Amino acid sequence: MSSSKRIVVYLPDSLLKEVDSIVSVEKTNRSQFVCKAMRLYIRKRSRMELNEQMKNGYREMGEINLALAELGLSLDMSSLESYEAEMAECE
Repeated sequence: MSSSKRIVVYLPDSLLKEVDSIVSVEKTNRSQFVCKAMRLYIRKRSRMELNEQMKNGYREMGEINLALAELGLSLDMSSLESYEAEMAECE
């Protein structure tokens, strides 16, 4: 196991009672409980940050995709008009 550091944490009595109740049921100790809770929080926070980055990326890509689609539509319309003009000349 990696080295550990001792820290001091102040908790409200009600929260400490809840923690003690849980560690008693899970047959563990406060240190292990706090370590596990911190890891879970860090993992959840990382996921939330990744989700936010993905949302921002999708928004940015949405704007780019819209601009490209509009450009493509304009080019398609020009091609269609040219094709229709050529077809009209053939008649």
